[in-house]
Amino acid sequence: MSLSGHVAFITGASQGIGRACALKLVAKGAAVAVAARNNEKLNELVNEIAAAGGQAAAFALDVTDEEQIKHSMKAAITQFGKIDILVNNAGITRDQLIMRMKRADWDSVLQTNLTSAYLCTQAVSSSMLKQRWGRIINITSVFGQTGQAGQANYAASKAGLIGLTMAVARELGSRNITCNAVAPGFIETAMTDALGDEFKQNAAKQIPLGRVGSPADVASAVAFLASDEASYITGHVLNVNGGMLMG
Repeated sequence: MSLSGHVAFITGASQGIGRACALKLVAKGAAVAVAARNNEKLNELVNEIAAAGGQAAAFALDVTDEEQIKHSMKAAITQFGKIDILVNNAGITRDQLIMRMKRADWDSVLQTNLTSAYLCTQAVSSSMLKQRWGRIINITSVFGQTGQAGQANYAASKAGLIGLTMAVARELGSRNITCNAVAPGFIETAMTDALGDEFKQNAAKQIPLGRVGSPADVASAVAFLASDEASYITGHVLNVNGGMLMG
């Protein structure tokens, strides 16, 4: 699954799944443009990749800002010459029961998790159309498929990503551009660290494989969908959940 010669743009790349995706795609031969709000962590990632002989560049980016997205995409294309692979990974949670959820928390989650993916896809699509090759990969969630109490905003944003994935797959497929989604289950990240060990142990008991996933598990799925081996897969949701949801 070589990605040599390809360039990937990854949002939310400073930690967790986004960081793991950057490392995995570089290991497969791609150059990566890593984007997030935390410039310090991005630079640490770029230095780590460079020390291992890879090629990477950091772009400070707030994905809720449309102009920043346009600027970062243009800057990445200027630096690398193109963007072949887009990984829409940036995401946040603002959990609360629907009766108590503030409108600001609904809006911020939808803007970060869903609207940013639309804006990034729009910003990169013309470049992909011209080269007649592209891979767009959206990181959704098992909770976008099942729902989750206390996460109406998060579940809605992740379900929306699935719909966006299928629509974009239909729109761009004739130009050899695929659009797929990866739906992680319970993954060990900074976002899930706050839930505590007891919660995670109980969650693992509900997973047929008997363990929570790692960011690397998700990154491997992303690398596959970005590769030529997945050239006839589009509009698909690839579950990486240890069996939490089947069918």
